[in-house]
Amino acid sequence: MLLDLRIEDANVVTMDAARPSARAIGIWDGRVVGLDEEIDGLRARETVRADGATVLPGFVDAHTHLAWAGRGARSLDISGCTTREEILATIARHARTVDGEWIDVVGYDQRPLGRHLTAAELDPVTGGRKAFLLHRSGHACLVNTAVLHGLSLTAEHLADPDVLCDEHGEPTGVFLEAAQAAVHRMRRPYDLAETIAALRQAAGTCLAQGVTACGEAGIVAGLGASTPIELLAYQRADLPIRVQLMVSDLALHPVGAAPSDGVTLGLDLGMSSGFGGDRLWLGAMKMWLDGGVQARTAALSEPFCGTDNRGALAGDEAELRRKIVAAHASGWQLALHAIGDRAIDVAIEALVEAQRAHPRPDARHRIEHCGIVRPDQLPRLAECGAIAVVQPEFLWAYGDDYAAVLGETRAHWQYRGRGFLDAGVPVAGSSDRPVVGGAPLRAIEYMVRRRGASGLVTGPGEAITVEEALHAYTMAAAHALGRETVLGSISPRKWADLVVLGDDPRTVPADRIAQIEVRATYVAGEKAHG
Repeated sequence: MLLDLRIEDANVVTMDAARPSARAIGIWDGRVVGLDEEIDGLRARETVRADGATVLPGFVDAHTHLAWAGRGARSLDISGCTTREEILATIARHARTVDGEWIDVVGYDQRPLGRHLTAAELDPVTGGRKAFLLHRSGHACLVNTAVLHGLSLTAEHLADPDVLCDEHGEPTGVFLEAAQAAVHRMRRPYDLAETIAALRQAAGTCLAQGVTACGEAGIVAGLGASTPIELLAYQRADLPIRVQLMVSDLALHPVGAAPSDGVTLGLDLGMSSGFGGDRLWLGAMKMWLDGGVQARTAALSEPFCGTDNRGALAGDEAELRRKIVAAHASGWQLALHAIGDRAIDVAIEALVEAQRAHPRPDARHRIEHCGIVRPDQLPRLAECGAIAVVQPEFLWAYGDDYAAVLGETRAHWQYRGRGFLDAGVPVAGSSDRPVVGGAPLRAIEYMVRRRGASGLVTGPGEAITVEEALHAYTMAAAHALGRETVLGSISPRKWADLVVLGDDPRTVPADRIAQIEVRATYVAGEKAHG
């Protein structure tokens, strides 16, 4: 056999318990052929000497938003602005330099300001054009009067608590959670060319961070969606990374199958989880059970500190549970967005009910974020078989704010590590990009140190080892995507998706893990970055 690529003199961290380390990798036809002595005597078309660099499986980001991230990189980002005056001046300068009907802004955040901005404040700096400011969490948005006039809001809309109104009952321009749908309908659909460009830009960022596979957390409808034909954008984009597509529950509909099939929810053509190939495939049904901490909409059993606000579920609890059970019975893997502990209660109870009524031993249902988990919920999460898909970088970036609004006790329940693992709950690593930057090494450092950007330590008892954190971003995330047989470790017959690092995360001081250089990223044995 003539190998396509041979990598030698490398510190290979395989993440394969059967063979944890190696010095050489042989690759043919996009897959790993063997390690060390298994490739002795085999010649290669290309040989790369790694000079002792650390080679790991490509990182797997189990929950991300590529189109949203790519659009954000091409929009005005005000995340660095901390005052009302700075935001408005930045938007005014931008408005003078761009054409078009809409002014798109990302990174809006009311927290540094102490309150939300209003449409009236935006109007003087947007020149009568439509302005759409997306909250950095995705769980809220702000628009100006030109957009409000186009929405034709009814009394029913104005009665929705997620449409913020002033003391006169007039809309302020701020929309939370599902109330954003009216604004999204007005702003969307983004065209295919724009969506494809955004996807490619985000994929390039992933490769620079060593990420070779992603779970796209909700296409077609709901938060972060681009267009009703979003799947076509992914098909045409020919991305350099692997992507599992989760479909929003809002896109599913009754399929009218034979009652004996037990399938009540699906997409046209009868597709469900698992359809696709090596680079693009259909995964879980994504369903929102609550909001987020940044927008103060996560569903909590006790209020946010200093308020009577407990957030809210994303719909009637009985209806949410009915839909979860129906989707489970129809063969879907479920990805349930639940950040607050009350939403996690709903997720656990619905999954238990679903498995009791329709047993599926390897359903691999996921709870996305699984953010604020009470101690009593840990054994219940294990019992229902859920995978916790966490975003540790949230607490590195926003931990101070989260701790302030949740209080001392609940602050230490957030985005657990050790608690999950000790209870037997699988932990898959992810980013939720663009809510945070998305670099796995940053998240891995946080999982080990539990120390945020400001120095605040949250949940010190939740710290895990470097090896456990690496597992979360390789094998565990691959398992959550249903691809652990071909992804997540450097093993014979698996895809040759690799990341080459300047240092070994296991041996450098823990506070340097995030600074490790990503020297190169390979997908299917081809260098895609570096």
